[in-house]
Amino acid sequence: MNQEETLEKNYTMSSLHKAMKVLKAFTKEEPSLSLTELSKKTGISISSLQRFVSTFVYEGFLHKDERTKRYQLGHSLLYLGNLVKQESSLIIVAEPLLKKLNREIGESVSMSIIDGLERRCILNYDSTYPLSTKMYVGDTSPLYAGASSKTLLAFMPNVEEYIENISLEPITDMTILSKEQLKEDLQQIRSQGYAKSNSERVRGACSVTAPILNASDQIIASVTIVIPEVRYNDYDEQQLIATIKQVASEIEKQLY
Repeated sequence: MNQEETLEKNYTMSSLHKAMKVLKAFTKEEPSLSLTELSKKTGISISSLQRFVSTFVYEGFLHKDERTKRYQLGHSLLYLGNLVKQESSLIIVAEPLLKKLNREIGESVSMSIIDGLERRCILNYDSTYPLSTKMYVGDTSPLYAGASSKTLLAFMPNVEEYIENISLEPITDMTILSKEQLKEDLQQIRSQGYAKSNSERVRGACSVTAPILNASDQIIASVTIVIPEVRYNDYDEQQLIATIKQVASEIEKQLY
């Protein structure tokens, strides 16, 4: 059963959910979409889409280029995004700590959250090295691939249901495709309080990740250092792990 079927099994496919699918269809790679492209990406009929996009354009959440008849995200979302950034205690606390780590280590540093059934990057600071693995705010990926994703999944309340219903698809030749192996990995992550991965989602990228938990040990976010494989052995892995765990701990202390 795929993610969409899982969602429909547990929740009503409401108009609000469809509307959110429209907004999430836009990505850094595809910032501009036609009505037909939106329909293909969301699975929503053209007639229904026309109602959604007309409302979004009116409210400023989408902009329509009358010449090309293509849509892109509107300025209302920029305003709301900046409002979230300014008011979110998580981002306010994490930003200076991740910036400091990025300056000190020179490698890519990011923070991610669970968004539906995916991992979404909400903060990122790129490596200062010419050779690096790029991550962008807003990027999503499955929860079963890579250290940042699996850390979120390991502490997710309904993790058993997720594993039961998810279809593990290969992203690279290192992606875990065994549900039993995934369960073992998640148990290890929970017990040791960190995750590491190599090429599970991006070939040649090594990651170490720690969870940010609330006072009830529920997952809030994950913080990650990403290093190209060719440079990874230049570092003491245990020191990397200790460093990212310390940053996660400091964020937790400031939050709670």
